[in-house]
Amino acid sequence: MDFHSDNAAGVHPAVLEAVAAAQGPCASGYDSDPWSARLDAAFSALFETPTRAFPVPSGTAANALALAAMVPPWGGILAHTHAHIEVDEAGAVPFFTHGASHILVHGEAGKLTVEGLADALARRRGDVHQVQPAALSLTNATEWGTVYTPAEVAALAGFAKARGLRVHMDGARFANAVASLGCAPADLTWRAGVDMLAFGFIKNGGMTSEAILCFTPGLAETLPVRRKRAGMMPSKGRFAAAQLLAMIEGGIWLDNARRANALAARLAAVARPRLLCPVEANSLFIRLSPPEKAALRAEGFGFHDWELAGPDAARLVVRWDQDEAAVEALARALAARA
Repeated sequence: MDFHSDNAAGVHPAVLEAVAAAQGPCASGYDSDPWSARLDAAFSALFETPTRAFPVPSGTAANALALAAMVPPWGGILAHTHAHIEVDEAGAVPFFTHGASHILVHGEAGKLTVEGLADALARRRGDVHQVQPAALSLTNATEWGTVYTPAEVAALAGFAKARGLRVHMDGARFANAVASLGCAPADLTWRAGVDMLAFGFIKNGGMTSEAILCFTPGLAETLPVRRKRAGMMPSKGRFAAAQLLAMIEGGIWLDNARRANALAARLAAVARPRLLCPVEANSLFIRLSPPEKAALRAEGFGFHDWELAGPDAARLVVRWDQDEAAVEALARALAARA
């Protein structure tokens, strides 16, 4: 009955089958195989625009390499205070950009606002003694499990573009955001002004492959060399490509996200008085006293403390392959403590 993280989720059978189908010594290496050759067209069809796709083995690599292609070493990246690139990636972005810094901005429930961005920039002198703002990074779904709508993304991206900034989206749970809103993937990305998306699959049924997607011509030019230089270009790239194709061509990426979101909504319904923020994807953030946490853990439920919101906060993440019996058991346990 583990609700720690969707990183613990299993691999969807179709992904395993796709990897097995790519077996054999006949395919060429280093992205010159038939599977890798299909990626751009497959993602272009999904996003309804010409798209360059680059598989990488982690979301950290996807975020850092995408931002490195957009931001110079002296640049600054506007991001939420709790953004994954700031809190959980061990300095990967400054490392891969050779020195770019994060310009952190607070926002309620993990979301940035135009007003917050404007205030953050207004408090900067803008002279040669400070890093120069170069990009905006959004996370959708956010670290707090909330979701930016297409209109919200467009407003934030419009603010950034008016100031000459590029726009990156950390989409570790992008599938959950799309499933929550019921919109087209394009509506949350390039149509709203996003230049690059780090499209997450591993949390959502993938195995070892995420995708950097580039929607803006020219920004992808350095990514092949950056990916190779970073050690993120596997020689047997067909296995990475096969995973991505299996997820998107069969609609598995969206089916899995819908299931995780629906199970999270079941828990939200009974935990509503305890919620710290709306449940819009597959994560819940709730108030639990230390004795309540201890009691739930003694009953076999696993979850993280959420220290960002204090000692009586907890984070629970529902996986795409979560056992429904475990969800129902947790729902009963929370209802009993209402």
